[in-house]
Amino acid sequence: MPKSRARKKAVYTPPPRSKAKEPSPAWLVPTMLALWFIGVAWITVYYVAGERIPGMQDIGRLNLLVGFGLVIVGFIMATRWR
Repeated sequence: MPKSRARKKAVYTPPPRSKAKEPSPAWLVPTMLALWFIGVAWITVYYVAGERIPGMQDIGRLNLLVGFGLVIVGFIMATRWR
């Protein structure tokens, strides 16, 4: 009886490992925390003394947008933290 041919199959090679993730830059955490605190302070000052501070009346409710914008940018930076 004739011998069957053996299949030639490529040997499995696993994909190359990805490079280790680099740590965060040193400025990221202080900047992130500063944005959170400044944003919360901005909103607090607007609610407590908004009418007595010159310039805060001029933009009115946009003060909330500025405060929450600072907090949101801080949270976006938190997603980059390793």
